[in-house]
Formats: sequence, C-alpha cells, structure tokens
Amino acid sequence: MARKTKTSDIIIIKRKTLRTLAITIMIIGVITVLIANSQDEGTKAQKSKVIREPAVAGTWYPSSAEEMEAQLNQFYANAQQETLPGELKALVVPHAGYIYSGQVAANGFNLVNENIETVIILAPAHRVPFKGVSTPNATHYKTPLGEIPISEKAFEMLENEQLIVSIPEAHLQEHAIEAELPLLQHKLNDFEIIPLLVGDADPEQLAQVVLKYLDDKTLIVVSTDLSHYYPYGKAVNIDKNCIDAIPALNFEAMEPCEACGKKPALALMHIAQTKGWKGKLIDYKNSGDTAGEKSAVVGYASIAFHEEGISEEAKQILLDIARTTIENHLSGKELPKLTPGEYPESIKKVQGCFVTLNKGEEQALRGCIGHILPQTELYNCVQQNAVSAAVNDRRFQPVQYSELDDIEIEISVLSVPKLVEFSTPPELLDKLTPLKDGVVIEYNGRTSTYLPQVWEQLPIKEDFLSRLCQKQGSPSDCYARQGVKIYSYQAEVFAESK
Repeated sequence: MARKTKTSDIIIIKRKTLRTLAITIMIIGVITVLIANSQDEGTKAQKSKVIREPAVAGTWYPSSAEEMEAQLNQFYANAQQETLPGELKALVVPHAGYIYSGQVAANGFNLVNENIETVIILAPAHRVPFKGVSTPNATHYKTPLGEIPISEKAFEMLENEQLIVSIPEAHLQEHAIEAELPLLQHKLNDFEIIPLLVGDADPEQLAQVVLKYLDDKTLIVVSTDLSHYYPYGKAVNIDKNCIDAIPALNFEAMEPCEACGKKPALALMHIAQTKGWKGKLIDYKNSGDTAGEKSAVVGYASIAFHEEGISEEAKQILLDIARTTIENHLSGKELPKLTPGEYPESIKKVQGCFVTLNKGEEQALRGCIGHILPQTELYNCVQQNAVSAAVNDRRFQPVQYSELDDIEIEISVLSVPKLVEFSTPPELLDKLTPLKDGVVIEYNGRTSTYLPQVWEQLPIKEDFLSRLCQKQGSPSDCYARQGVKIYSYQAEVFAESK
C-alpha cells in the first residue's frame, strides 16, 4: 500500500532541492572565478616582458656600454649652453649615425630637465610602409645602456585611439626611435617612452591624439633628419626652409621643407600652436660639417619648443605684489589679497623664486630670500619671499617703512636646478657659465646658493665657489671635496628700474 506524502515530506524535499540548487550555484561561481583567473593569467602573459632589441648598435652608435658612455660624455661636455625663457616642452633632433649627427642632437638634449618622466617620440617609418601611427608589440626598448620601459599610455593609445595601430615589423629594424634613446638615457635616470612610428597619417589628427596624453612631466621628441644627398650649398638653402618654418610655426613655409620626419614635425607644430609654445633653433649642421664629404650631405637640426616666458605685464604684476606686500606688512596692515583669476598663466605655475632688495644709488644689498625649488605658485612665492627678504634676512636689520622709497625690488624666477656631473674640479669649472648659472652647493648636510647675478661681484669661478662654500659655513674648498653635490639653474631676472 502506497504511503501518502505528508506536508512535512514536501518541505524536506524542497529543502533538499534548494540545497542542491545552492551547491550548484556555488560550483558555477567557482568555475566562473577559475575561468576569470585563467583569462587574467592569459592577459598577464600577453603583457609579460617583451624586449625590442637594439637594431643599430654597433653601426649607428657603439655597441658596448663603455664606448657609448665615453662618446656621450664627450657630446655633452661639448654641448652648447643655451638658455630658454620658459620650460622646455619639445625637441626636434636628428637620428643619423652619431659621428654625423650626435653632437647636434646632444646640443638639443642638453636642455632636458631631470624631472621628465615620460618621453613621447614621434619618428618617421623608413622601412615598412603602413597607414596610421604604430606602437611596437613590446614592453621595453633596449640599448647598450640598459632597458627603457614603454609607458602604459602607449597601450592606452592603441586601445582607445583609432589612429594608433601596431605594426610590429615596422619597428624591428627602424633606427629613428632607437637613435634617440642613448642620448635620453644619459640625461634622465628614470623615465618611460611612448614610441610612435608615423606612417601615412594626418599630422593634425596625430597632434590631437598626443595632446590628450601630455602633462608637466612629459617631453615630446620629434626624430628627423633634413634634406638628403644634395651638394653642401644647395642643402643649406633647402634646409633653411625647415629650420625657419618649424620654430616659427609657419605651415605654409613648410611646403618646400625636405625632411624624412616632416609629418611628425608638422604634428608638433600643431601641438605647439595649440599650447602656445615658442620655438627656437638650437643648432644646424650637415654631414659636410661633421664627418662626411660635402658633395652629398644630409642635414641635421636641433629645435626647442618652450613655454612662453614671463611677459612685461606679468613682471609688473609680480613687482606690484612684492612692493604692496612689503608696504602693508611694515605698516601693520593685512597683506594684499591675491587674485589669481586675473593673473596670466605664466605666474600661476609652481616655480622657485627669490626676492632681492637693493638700496640707494650704490644698490647695496638690503635683503634677499627665496625658494630654490618649486614649492608654490609664482605669485605666492613672490609674496612670501617679499616679506621674508624685508624682515627675515638674518644678515641685516629688518627693513623700516621709511626706507622703502630708496629700495628697489628685484625678482628672480628660477628654473629647476640640475645636478652638475663632474669628476675633477677643472671639469666642474668648465661646466659653469658666469652670469648665466646660479649654483647650489650641498655639502655635509649644509646648502647654500648664489643667484646668477652674483657673478657680477665674483667673476672668477674659484672665488665664486669658495665664497659659496663659506656662506654655508663649510671649508672654502668644499666644492672640490668628496661627497659634495653641485646643482646649476638659470633665472629670469627683472627689477622695478629695468
């Protein structure tokens, strides 16, 4: 006789069914996680280290690290000492064999600041034709000096930008990117690259892509040679089209320009136009000037693009801030309220500055204090140091309000200090330029600086450095001692009477 199913039995069956369903869901979940992890591992495998080996080491430049360093040391020791009125943002440099164009390139790269973290390299494709702009299927470039990581931004571009493609074979033997890398490695300790090989692509579209990936610690490098294999005189005339048009952002004048990297150069010109950068020719030579015959030459140029310097209007704003601030402080009033919304962009940047007070016809120093390193916006830097120069310079009694009519205010806006590399005192002296370089000495935990203007009182390099050592309370020859660090910087200087 069949047993009747009780309600309690139904509940038990339902519970068993639910338990089985829950277990099934858990199993499915575990399987899903395992699959996802497997996919993640696959993705990681795809992003595992892939090195683009050097293609022209031993031909374009030395294959050993020792020979490479020796050649680079010579290039940079002989490099031109140029000063830009604003921060360097981009370079146009050549990419021929180093015996031909290395010095011209080094003259440009010598302007690079150590704070650069990413370098976008725009170079022409010489060997494989393709449409678009290509990134390599690698994670690192390698040279005799070591490996350089490719920035994640390069992979973001490939994923998000229609113009960016990956043509691996175009990169394998291409020299135009690789030739710039050892020169960069010598200047920068820790940086990434975004290597972009330009094929058949619209320069203006490329400019729009690159603009999305720029920040204050990114440098653009355009790799290009100029005319190829004309007689010396004709080459100089043809190359003049390029070296005049590029820094002037004259697109019409670029029409007759002959350059293998013309499209990358045009892209940079569009970027510079958008950002308001100014161009400056640093050097021009051809292979007939360096290591080749003059019957058939190749042209080389270094061109820098920089942010615009401080305008006369902006200088006057800063001088007014300094004077009003000192007047208010000495008369017991509140400091003037700053209105950055009304200021030009050039004085909103974070920069180091010094405020100097000179008194009377003799221009006797009455106070000088500042920030060597960038700490705050320039307008704030000036206001803070105006007060400090007036009342906190321990070398002098505080300035009195009655003195202000006899005091001239001078402001120095500083570039970021760069470490001066040297092995002997004579080499150090060779690397310092009077009236151009401000100098910082760090020794045994003490720091001191002289602005470039101090060279007027101390024009002999040994005297300048000795007095700077004494200023910090160190022996007068501290600049030549073991463990010393010396930095140089430049300053844009302006005053009320100038």
